[in-house]
Amino acid sequence: MAEYKRAMEILEKYEQEHLLTNYEKLSEMDKEKLVNQILSVDFEQVDDLFNSREIVAEIGGIEPISYIDKSELSEDDLEKYNTIGIDKIKSGKLAVVTMAGRTRYKIGA
Repeated sequence: MAEYKRAMEILEKYEQEHLLTNYEKLSEMDKEKLVNQILSVDFEQVDDLFNSREIVAEIGGIEPISYIDKSELSEDDLEKYNTIGIDKIKSGKLAVVTMAGRTRYKIGA
């Protein structure tokens, strides 16, 4: 229970309490895994990186891209995109995808 309390304090500091919204619905093993994952994240470093203008300058800015809803893809298309992704990773290429939704990362806590 002490680990849960520490995790909650960290999440409150960075306004990420929603990560524990469904905590009570988890099995004991999953509860422990989730708390350990939260405690393993260096939220201060994430905050610093997010606020770093040097990173944005280094990568040339951040721009929105078009998207495809995965649920609308055929099995063939899913396999094609999966293969492309694996090939890119094997060749050392990198991409960052940010998903919108219920994410509420608020910086400057």
